[in-house]
Amino acid sequence: MTVASTKTTAKEIVAQLQRAGFAAFWVGGCVRDFLLGREAQDFDIATDARPEQVEKLFRKTIPVGKKFGVIIVVEGGQQFQVATFRAEADYQDGRRPETVVFANAEADASRRDFTVNGLFYDPLTEKIHDWVGGEKDLRSKIIRTIGQPEERFGEDHLRMLRAVRFAAQLNFEIEPPTFAAIQALAPKIKLISAERVRDELVKLFAPPSWSSSFSLSGDTLQRELQQPAARGLFLLRDSGLLEHVLPEVAATIHCEQSPDFHPEGSVFNHLCLMLENLPAGANESLPWAVLLHDIAKPVTAERDVETGRIHFYGHEKVGAEMAETILQRLRFPNKQTEAIVVCVRNHMQFKDVKQMRKATLRRLLLRETFPLELELHRLDCLGSPGGLEYYDFLVQQAEELKHQPALRPPLLTGDDLIALGVQPGKVLGALLAEIRELQLADELATPDQAQAWVKKKLAN
Repeated sequence: MTVASTKTTAKEIVAQLQRAGFAAFWVGGCVRDFLLGREAQDFDIATDARPEQVEKLFRKTIPVGKKFGVIIVVEGGQQFQVATFRAEADYQDGRRPETVVFANAEADASRRDFTVNGLFYDPLTEKIHDWVGGEKDLRSKIIRTIGQPEERFGEDHLRMLRAVRFAAQLNFEIEPPTFAAIQALAPKIKLISAERVRDELVKLFAPPSWSSSFSLSGDTLQRELQQPAARGLFLLRDSGLLEHVLPEVAATIHCEQSPDFHPEGSVFNHLCLMLENLPAGANESLPWAVLLHDIAKPVTAERDVETGRIHFYGHEKVGAEMAETILQRLRFPNKQTEAIVVCVRNHMQFKDVKQMRKATLRRLLLRETFPLELELHRLDCLGSPGGLEYYDFLVQQAEELKHQPALRPPLLTGDDLIALGVQPGKVLGALLAEIRELQLADELATPDQAQAWVKKKLAN
């Protein structure tokens, strides 16, 4: 379903509710994005119809949160959240209310998190209902809580991360009392489940909808950053949230690097510059490969007493172990974790690609994670004064490899070797590895050549 058809369907749901005699509005992020001229992806609807009345009005519904007044209406194969106006109270776990009371639209607006998310819009009359000052804050580009920030963040601690995300993605400022409350309450984010924190961080660091090419010295870095992921990382730092959600990344803030190699300054500045150059539509794992590729530099840093240079020997291996621990802690999917860990472990190989043997280079190019690793390397170069010499070389080598499809499948399998009389075990595995090496070095080109080589090897 296209954005236009989703919008049309959301409008029709409102119309159907109103024809039945109920008040109904679009509400929340879709109204905010609509007023900002952005394409809304999800349309939430608020109404005074009770859940059971919503269920009777629509052919297909899902009672996902019926006791809280939330019903999912399924139209055109897409889901729309329809929620009864409500007021909430008695938050006990920093996440959800113990008491929910159905109320009117104004009370429903007052329970929401930020003013820019508390706007109601009637798509039939094209009238905005603003009981919380959201229109003014949209014009002023301000993120402000509805009511006292301490109360809003005390109700749901995740709202602190959401404030940072909205400010970064919309390029808004967080108004001072709201920001001060985040700084004061930041440790409470540790009470939120890892899954909810991960989901917010994934949205915060998601690749942008537009690209830039950016290089800047560390002292003017923060005020010039525009990409949401880069701005988000700075806001996490300044709000005090970073040390609680990603303490290993927080450790990079004061981890200096040798200025002759990294004039941008600390590892943290390096990460921000890399995030600023995130390309639009990039792999969803790329921001995390960026954040974690130098994660072990603070724990491996050594200063040479003679030259004064700072070294980080083995940081890629230590970093791979740390990255795996971090991603598992945040409950990332196993496959995504494995891909990011491979990137962290191998990112230092790229400086040696021109000296690699042909077989070694081809193994790198044929890795499943190579496209992700290559893009990480490009950002690594853009985040420091390093040129794109190795990147350009690898792009050329990868293009040449496309015209040699015979290199991708191994010449022989284990079953082939067993048929030739090789017993299962270590010898068989070693032979397969040696055949693959010779294939990638262009010393064996066909299965027949490989079989002949094996027979000669066995005869000797």
